[in-house]
Amino acid sequence: PYIFMEKNGIHIIDLNKTIVHIEQAAAAMKQIAKSGKKILFVATKKQAKEIVAQRVAKVNMPYVTERWSGGMLTNFQTTRKSIRKMTVIDKMKSDGSWDTLNKREKLFKSRQREKLEKTFGSIADMTRQPAAIFIVDILKEHIALAEARRLNIPTFAIVDTNSNPKMVDFPIPANDDATKSIALILDVICQAIQDGLEDRKNLKNDSSEDSEEQDVAVAAVETAPVAAEPVKETVEEPVAEAPATEAEPVAEVAEEASEETTEEASEEPAEEGSSTEA
Repeated sequence: PYIFMEKNGIHIIDLNKTIVHIEQAAAAMKQIAKSGKKILFVATKKQAKEIVAQRVAKVNMPYVTERWSGGMLTNFQTTRKSIRKMTVIDKMKSDGSWDTLNKREKLFKSRQREKLEKTFGSIADMTRQPAAIFIVDILKEHIALAEARRLNIPTFAIVDTNSNPKMVDFPIPANDDATKSIALILDVICQAIQDGLEDRKNLKNDSSEDSEEQDVAVAAVETAPVAAEPVKETVEEPVAEAPATEAEPVAEVAEEASEETTEEASEEPAEEGSSTEA
């Protein structure tokens, strides 16, 4: 569907469709980069190795330009173990334990480190499965394409006239053997990724500024002087004094009662004395 015409046995690609698909792929790549996820680039063919390594390294994305080891995605835990071996050797060189090894062990570790660096050095920072994968030649990288499809990872690829574009989610019809076409497409894709990363950085800065402004506003509200409430003047009302004449009769009644009790008490012993005389 992307072939414009055939001339002398050579298929010519419709460049108008190529431009449309590049724009679609670039827009999707920008959104993935904006979300902070990783995109894995795969190009092991001779024409694309250096181009991919130079351009992708600038946007800090993982890439594979040497042999694609089977199970790099589907058996990702084993891949991480190999990367950890490489970091352990680097740690040994830094903490001084490297000097305790004998000559034979040092040679073995060095060769192992070089082998791991060649295969997994460019994906050492990839701590989880990528959010998307970009392939230069899907016929040569059919294992990587199969693993990505099995894990439902979105696939982007440069699709030539000898391959099936239906195997890829975002096909870009172009010549995957010419270095100029590969470089041109990768420049557009890497620029879209760079724009997405910058947008993500700007969003972070804006959010941090907003949070700082909110903190400043809260601090200003807390430190602002509280308006003193007006103190109501309490007017002392005169307390009505009880008339003293009411308390006097009560006191007189109490005095009469006490006199009667004393008289009764004095009469009782007199009566007892008279009974004893009788």
